[in-house]
Amino acid sequence: MAIYVLLGPPGVGKGTLAEMLCAHFGFLHISTGDILREEVRRGSELGRRAQSFMDSGGLVPDETICAIMASRLQEDEVRRRGCLLDGFPRTLPQAEAFDRLVSQGAPAVERVVLLQAGDELLMQRLTARRVCGACRAVFNVLFTPPRQDGVCDKCGGALEQRGDDTEATARARLRVYGQQTEPLVRFYDQRGLVLRVDASQDKHEVRSQVCAALHLA
Repeated sequence: MAIYVLLGPPGVGKGTLAEMLCAHFGFLHISTGDILREEVRRGSELGRRAQSFMDSGGLVPDETICAIMASRLQEDEVRRRGCLLDGFPRTLPQAEAFDRLVSQGAPAVERVVLLQAGDELLMQRLTARRVCGACRAVFNVLFTPPRQDGVCDKCGGALEQRGDDTEATARARLRVYGQQTEPLVRFYDQRGLVLRVDASQDKHEVRSQVCAALHLA
């Protein structure tokens, strides 16, 4: 099965696209952000190491992320279902580490989907985002608000703003993306793998364009 990488700045809609594609095609969604936030919630050693970086808008060190993904990508479920990688690789060293995993038998990247949107829209999406503390459903008070303010439509849990979605942290995250992740785009561009998509459109239009370009029926 295919391995697709989702790239793009924070707030661009990688998680939303992944959720839609996985629900329809049965792909496995591997989000390093979700993995790290779960470790923080559990209070694990990894979570404690990662939290300071996440709270400041920085990236968790490459060696930590690569250690997580090395074991995850070797799992039989990845080969059986195919997967969408959301948050890995995020830097050039991580992409080079991914190449080494492929040489050791991990599946190779088939395409890289680069979602793009302007900084103003990204800031609106990030700072207005709310997440259910129980089921992790995501809402946006400006674009996709819950039916009842502060309450999850799906399970009735309380909605909260993530620590990395405050205005100051969101701006820092966008700045870090520009510095560390955009060189990764050039890396995959040289291999002819990058598919660019305007993510300022309606999410269903984004999904339709991605499916057409990747020949997903």
